[in-house]
Amino acid sequence: MSTRRISDVSRPPRPPQAEAFSQTRKNRSASWLLAYPGYAALAATLLVGSFSVSASAAPTFKLSSPDLKSGVFDKAYTLNGFGCTGSNVSPAIQWSGLPAGTKSIALQVQDKDAPTGSGFWHWTVYNIPATEQGLARGAGNAGGKLPAPAFSGANDFLDTGATGGNGNYGGPCPPLADKPHTYTFTAYALAVDDIEAAAGIPRTGTAALHSFVLNKGLGDKVLGKASFSAQYGR
Repeated sequence: MSTRRISDVSRPPRPPQAEAFSQTRKNRSASWLLAYPGYAALAATLLVGSFSVSASAAPTFKLSSPDLKSGVFDKAYTLNGFGCTGSNVSPAIQWSGLPAGTKSIALQVQDKDAPTGSGFWHWTVYNIPATEQGLARGAGNAGGKLPAPAFSGANDFLDTGATGGNGNYGGPCPPLADKPHTYTFTAYALAVDDIEAAAGIPRTGTAALHSFVLNKGLGDKVLGKASFSAQYGR
C-alpha cells in the first residue's frame, strides 16, 4: 500500500470569486490608509527623512598626534628646564573632518592638573589656515615653521627662558612625586580667518583670554571642537 504525502497532493485552484474578494479587500485597505488625515504626508516625511539622514551625515572632526599615540609623552617631547631633561620638541599634530565653512583652526594645550588653581598653558597656536591638515613635529619650537599666517600665542612659560623664546612650545614637567598629569590638546574649527580681529583682542592676549573667546565669545563662529589627551609623570 503506497502512502502519499500532503505535499504531493496539488492544491485546487482558488475560485475566481475568492481571488476577486481578496483583491477587493486589499484595495479597500489601501484606500482607508490614504484617506486617513495626514497619512500620506507622514509617510512622505518618514521616507524623505530616511534619505536625508544618510545624505547629510558629515565627517567627525578629529584631533590626534602620531607622536603621542601611546597616550604617554616620550622624553623627546618633555621640557628641558625646571629640573626636567627632555628635548622639548613640539609633537606633530593632525586633524581631519573639518566642518564645512572652516576658515581657520586654533590649538591650545593645557595641564589642568598643575597645582596653580587655574591649570597651566603649554602651547597655543592661532589663525592656522583651514587648508592645513596639521602641524609638523617641531613647528612650535624656535626656528620651527608654522603655516602663514599662523602664530604661537602666549603660554605660561612667559619670560622664563625655558622654551627658547616666548610663545614657543613648552613640554610637560610636573612636580616630582605628583601623580601623572593629563595634558589636553584642543583644536577649534572657526568660521573666521583671524580670531583676534573677530573677537577684538590683542595677539599678546593670554591663553585664558583666548580660551574664553573660543569657548564663549565667538559663539556660533566656532564650528567644531576636537580634543585628545596624553599623560606624563616623574
